Amino acid sequence: MAGEFALIDRYFVRPTPSAVLGPGDDCALVQPTPGMQLAVTTDMLVAGTHFFPDTNPLNLGWKALAVNLSDLAAMGSKPRWATLAGALPAVNEEWIGKFAEGFFACAAEYGVDIVGGDTTRGPLNLCITAFGEVDPGRALRRDGAKASDLIYVSGRPGLASLGLAHLQGKVLLPEPWRRLCQTALEKPRPRVALGQRLLGIASAAIDVSDGLLADLGHIAKRSGLAAAVKLVQLPHLPKGTTHEAIPRALALDCQLAGGDDYELCFTVPPLLNLQLAAIATELELPLWCIGQMTAGEAGEVTVFDPDGLAIDFDHRGYDHFG
Repeated sequence: MAGEFALIDRYFVRPTPSAVLGPGDDCALVQPTPGMQLAVTTDMLVAGTHFFPDTNPLNLGWKALAVNLSDLAAMGSKPRWATLAGALPAVNEEWIGKFAEGFFACAAEYGVDIVGGDTTRGPLNLCITAFGEVDPGRALRRDGAKASDLIYVSGRPGLASLGLAHLQGKVLLPEPWRRLCQTALEKPRPRVALGQRLLGIASAAIDVSDGLLADLGHIAKRSGLAAAVKLVQLPHLPKGTTHEAIPRALALDCQLAGGDDYELCFTVPPLLNLQLAAIATELELPLWCIGQMTAGEAGEVTVFDPDGLAIDFDHRGYDHFG
């Protein structure tokens, strides 16, 4: 059985052309582009909390890195480097090989060099730190929204949560929705290109990881505003299955509070909304205007039905300690 350093060398040491010094020393050495700011993010994925222990390791490898790149995308930064630390309950080289394959496939897709990390024995746990670059003073933040700014979200939030509901037996999804939802859950696509195209256009942004209402609430809180979401402007989710309709309460919960989407939610001054249509066409990515920022209690997010009546939602997103 291979030891720790042999496993690292075999599966996780690859060429790192953008680094001065990659894996193999006490530290990696990287040289940021002169004049650029570094954006740094860390995410932890724990078996049984963030993913099922029997998740396909190929998809898990992709997702482990993708969720970090989604944070970089939300700031409009260009991904450059990442490190991986992991605890493994035992050495399963087939599992490790598949995980590494998915992890490095995501890294190659988004131009990221893996410059270091650590391994240890313990409950399955993965922790990635990712580094990106952005022009000074241009990073997208959560605190820049203004009253009357339009609220947008990319893609189709709720698909990942529906995919999880299908795996949990709460709903039976027909094709092609089953495949689309499980792909959204297991192999998310961080909106890196969108984040960079929003520089100078969006006033605030966040990635949707804990739930659309919860994450929009973070923008509202940091910007000192409230937010109004119109239910009729949300993208459509599947209407039903081959056997029964998806309960409306479940569909709304997945879309508004499910999380794990890794889409971008962002605000834009009304006069710039036409530019978003060109960006959506360029990236072949739907961008939905779902509401507007308003004056009001900081962090309050209200959802309105087609008649303009407020809808109560007790569940607004995931909270590890909620």
